[in-house]
Amino acid sequence: MIPPQAIFFDVGNTLLFRDQSVILAPLHQRGIVPTTSQLHAVERKTKREFDESVLRGGDVDHGFWYTYYTHLLEDFHSPDIGVEDASLRDQLVNATRISANWCEILPRTREVLLRLRPRYKLGVISNADGKIANVLAHCGIADCFETITDSGLVGSEKPNPAIFKAALHSLGVDAAQSLYVGDVYSVDYFGATRAGLQAILFDVCGAYRDDGLPRVESIEELEMVLDEAWNR
Repeated sequence: MIPPQAIFFDVGNTLLFRDQSVILAPLHQRGIVPTTSQLHAVERKTKREFDESVLRGGDVDHGFWYTYYTHLLEDFHSPDIGVEDASLRDQLVNATRISANWCEILPRTREVLLRLRPRYKLGVISNADGKIANVLAHCGIADCFETITDSGLVGSEKPNPAIFKAALHSLGVDAAQSLYVGDVYSVDYFGATRAGLQAILFDVCGAYRDDGLPRVESIEELEMVLDEAWNR
């Protein structure tokens, strides 16, 4: 890897995380409260299946969450809840696709971004609904980025190279001198590297722990990797 001039971030499961109290409310109302370890296990399983599907040309955003909540409901199968409850699954999927419901931010995220900002140009590339800039502003980190590239506004989604090219143009940087950080191999890592960027997986749930790919599990670890790689 060469020292990047710019770092682009994914949003979902990288900068911001789901508000589980809102999105999983239909489950909570039934007395079902999945643990973090259970949610991570479902995420790992889903990412494996999703990556295979996307690399074969499958649907991107909807496909992931459809599969994710199908598996989650299977794990809590009972006479009252199960994979047969398609309306419940669809309700969970729809709530997840609303960008405003991605408003949980990990501690020290803003502090790390502010330390990175003097050393790198920072940008966002997100598959979203055209409103991700407002969400980032609400969460107090929009000002950390020079540009925010939202698929809902530019008309193309990751892993399509067009959205990466739009983001590169917005910062005036070359792909080879840019780094992308995101959480899904087939959408983020594959999409970015196919467009010529360097990439690191933001792998909180450990889906790619044994794959030998560049990865971190926190934004503090990302900062450490950057410092160690280029002695900054």
